Parts: sequence; structure tokens; C-alpha cells
Amino acid sequence: MQALTLVEGRAFALTLQRLCHQLIEDHGDLSDTALIGLQPRGVHFSRRLKQELERDLPGTVITYGELDITFHRDDFRHRSVTAPSGSTELDFSLDGRRVVVVDDVLHTGRSIRAGLDALLSFGRPASVQLMVLIDRRFTRELPIQPDYVGKWVDSFDGQRVTVEWQATDGRDRVLLHNTDIRDRAASPDRSTPADA
Repeated sequence: MQALTLVEGRAFALTLQRLCHQLIEDHGDLSDTALIGLQPRGVHFSRRLKQELERDLPGTVITYGELDITFHRDDFRHRSVTAPSGSTELDFSLDGRRVVVVDDVLHTGRSIRAGLDALLSFGRPASVQLMVLIDRRFTRELPIQPDYVGKWVDSFDGQRVTVEWQATDGRDRVLLHNTDIRDRAASPDRSTPADA
């Protein structure tokens, strides 16, 4: 499998800063806003956003939670390899809040749909927006579009986009993988944790 680096280093940091500034511009002091990271990979992005926002808005308490969507996925019983479930850490009501759902890669839209289903167990938000670091806009299977996007990646069937994070992978970067046809034949279930 070959991988092409799409974003890294300074460009990666600037992308995160831009997304934080867009949130502040649209939501002000974030007092009625809740950031919700989707398990498993969206939480790495949401944690970094929270850190950046706290640095940009000193003294501000960011309402933050993490949401496991494993059992809400429509392909849960159909995957040959079941992804391990994460933990939900959401100890507040979403009633009346402006919620920003955060994920790393938007691919088919199925993870986001599952996230919306799971979210409604915690109240009725005033609004829900979606922020993604990477939008694979031409691979959507459901009519879901993000409100905030770090980068658009136009990819083909058989390609995969992954995000590496300093905290877990040792560096910040976005990779585009070209999967060899032989690799795909050996692994018919091409869904990955990044298949959002």
C-alpha cells in the first residue's frame, strides 16, 4: 500500500487554528455550545480543538463530551471485523445547546448518521453542526454535509484517507493510501474506522 502525505507540519497546525477561529466567529464565547467528539478517531480531533480553543479563549470552560457510536451504526452486524467500542463521556444534557459534532474524516456519512442517532439520547439540542478535518466529498452515501471543513480530498474508490495525531501516532499528518487491487481482494471488507 502506497501513501501520499496531503497535510502535515505547519499546514496541519494552521488548519486547526482556522477551524477554531471559524467556531469562535460563529459561536462567540462558546457558552451555549457543546463540542462532541465521535469515537474512535474523532476524539483525537475534538481533544485538540478543545486545547486550541482554551488557549484562544483563556478562562473559558469548553463544554465537551465524547460519544461512542458503535452500536448505532447501520453496518454493525454486517462487518466482518467489528471495531472495538469506545466510551461515552457525556455528563450533561444537550437540551437547548448548540452542538458541534466533531469527526476526523467524513467519507460515506454513515458514522455521522449513527452519531446523530446516539446524540438524541442526551437531549434535544437547539442546533447541530458538523466539523470534520477531511471531507471526502465525492464518496458520500447519505445526504450529510459538514458545516466546517479543514480540507477537501477528492479520492477514488479503493483509496483511503487516514489522519495521524501527535498524541497517538507521534506526528500530525493526513495520508492518502492507494490500496492495491490484490489487497482489496484479500480483504473484502474495506471499511475502516475512518469510514465516516
